[in-house]
Amino acid sequence: MERTFVFENLPESPAELHKLPEFALTDPFMTAALTVAALCRYEADPAASIAMLNELKGPRPLSPFEIQFLRDRLAGKGYKPYSFFLGATPENNYTPTRPYTITVRDDPYSYQNEGYARLQLQSFGADNPRPITLRRKGDQWMLWEQMLLADIRTPAKDDPWA
Repeated sequence: MERTFVFENLPESPAELHKLPEFALTDPFMTAALTVAALCRYEADPAASIAMLNELKGPRPLSPFEIQFLRDRLAGKGYKPYSFFLGATPENNYTPTRPYTITVRDDPYSYQNEGYARLQLQSFGADNPRPITLRRKGDQWMLWEQMLLADIRTPAKDDPWA
């Protein structure tokens, strides 16, 4: 199964995140899509991005290790989270088409562990989809672990061979 989400604008703060209908978090696909939206804010405002991610993580906020991981993976590479939105390619420096459209997929192994969902998102700068794991808390799905920020193809503006 796959679900596609469309955002007119990406949230810039926890308050804006809360206003989105997807923030109901009633299925893991919603939480996965919102995680990418929150990561997009990191380059402009790391504190706001971390605050939004903490909202998505529920009772288990980001650890110091996870915060350092974000800093390491996104330093000078704020385009990475945008690469998951439709229209973002290395050739256009990962500038997605508007409105922002993202598709989240499951696979035959997504629900192997009770209370967890491991979903897939495709970066348009990578050959293989990237996993994200969500954990159920009551009737909501919270961010548990994301593996979305591995390196992708260099955007044209930074590629001397482009």
